[in-house]
Amino acid sequence: MVIPDSVYFIAEVSSNHNQSLARCLAFVDLAKSIGCSAIKFQLFRIEQLFSPEILAVSEQHKRRKAWELPLAFIPDIATKCREKNIDFICSPFDINAVSALQPYVTSYKISSYELMWDDLLIECAKTAKPIILSTGMSTMDEMQHAIEVLKTNKGLNPILLHCTSSYPAPNVDANLAAINTMRLETGCKVGLSDHTVQPGVLHRAIHRWGAEVIEFHLDIDGEGAEYAHGHCWLPDQIEAVIKQINIGLAADGDGIKKPMPSELADRDWRADPVDGLRPLQSVRSTFSQNR
Repeated sequence: MVIPDSVYFIAEVSSNHNQSLARCLAFVDLAKSIGCSAIKFQLFRIEQLFSPEILAVSEQHKRRKAWELPLAFIPDIATKCREKNIDFICSPFDINAVSALQPYVTSYKISSYELMWDDLLIECAKTAKPIILSTGMSTMDEMQHAIEVLKTNKGLNPILLHCTSSYPAPNVDANLAAINTMRLETGCKVGLSDHTVQPGVLHRAIHRWGAEVIEFHLDIDGEGAEYAHGHCWLPDQIEAVIKQINIGLAADGDGIKKPMPSELADRDWRADPVDGLRPLQSVRSTFSQNR
């Protein structure tokens, strides 16, 4: 298993923006400050997300109207992302959203729930922008079909995110070993879309299974529309994990067994092979306490 040299962290805002542009822009600042490479939003309209039969009888689903990201926010979010040098990713949930996002986003993210919708995949692929594909709930055949649709329509090789589409997801259902299976079966870059909110799961995904991308749901203050569901990280929680992961990755080195710069000064203070006393005999005669 090859462990990546660096990890691409994506902060998923979901609907925690609460339809406030100021809050959206604050998310961009926050994502950059905690060490993320990208921030992701979602562009949906519930009339294009759910069937009329569901909306006619489900107040719960109709209330998600308040979760929509206003289309007018997109240019301002894109400008803020450029200013902060952070990638702007967005998930389109209908065909029109693809063209609306095209001038602004760095890449598209296809939701696990839309993985089987070929028409949406085709529209994204035709833009020639990079695509990230979440694979929650899918079988290998379903995932392979989605990849083939993208490639057939001149799409780039997608980044695949292993995902357990449960909110929150139990750590025992994370099935992180699937990351390696997906990489071997597809040849694609593979990462994890996290819903566990467990530091150990992120560490394991990277350091054992070589996840190159980590997406996580972020809230600013626990007041976001989705925070109460239990699948969102708060800034101090995830910032600490990102720092720990980067510290660990920086510790790999080049694999050559050799004295490191920080220990060179102590080499002469090892036990001398002749009498077993420290330091080496060559140092004893020239040693000065004031040195």
